[in-house]
Amino acid sequence: MAPVEEVMKRVAEAYVKWREPVVTAMARRKRDPFKVLISCILSLRTKDEVTKQASKRLFEKASTPEEMLKMSEKEIATLIFPVGFYNVKAKNIRDICKVLVEKYKGKVPDSMDDLLSLKGVGRKTANLVLIEGYDKPGICVDTHVHRICNRLGWVKTRYPDETEKRLREILPQKYWKNINRWFVAFGKTICRPISPLCSKCPVEDLCPKIGVIRSR
Repeated sequence: MAPVEEVMKRVAEAYVKWREPVVTAMARRKRDPFKVLISCILSLRTKDEVTKQASKRLFEKASTPEEMLKMSEKEIATLIFPVGFYNVKAKNIRDICKVLVEKYKGKVPDSMDDLLSLKGVGRKTANLVLIEGYDKPGICVDTHVHRICNRLGWVKTRYPDETEKRLREILPQKYWKNINRWFVAFGKTICRPISPLCSKCPVEDLCPKIGVIRSR
């Protein structure tokens, strides 16, 4: 198992050289829980550049739940195309906005349970909203965080939710908010799913490379 503190320290230092995740970049410019929520929904199974452009088109037309409800599902789907599952996401976005207006007075809730009650929102999205939208502690585990933590030997899990639970036990809380933004950039740049660039990795000498069959 790679030493947690040293890995996080090195990855933090290297992060400044890598491309920032699109939802993180958007949240950093203006902390808006609604935009974080919707952008995260759009980002699922979608490349960053597509998410960025789709979010821009959508928010130019509607930047609040109330404004979003003035559009039909078809209009929303047209604006967010070609994000993955754009028709499903358009329906979920409209359903979410209806609940936000009727139950939460147009505000995105800031509790895990309330966020998980929204259609199409899982723990990854809920944690990201808490972290980037409300600056609250959380551990957002996506495919990159899940993969890298298993490679490092920090966890031995099959699913991201299991990884999150284990990380809450072993990861110092000072790293909770940052692990997603750091490891997403790390995973896209160096620790890729297939044939990771171990020769350029800042923690290569610490990593047991669990599950890595071929590297560069």
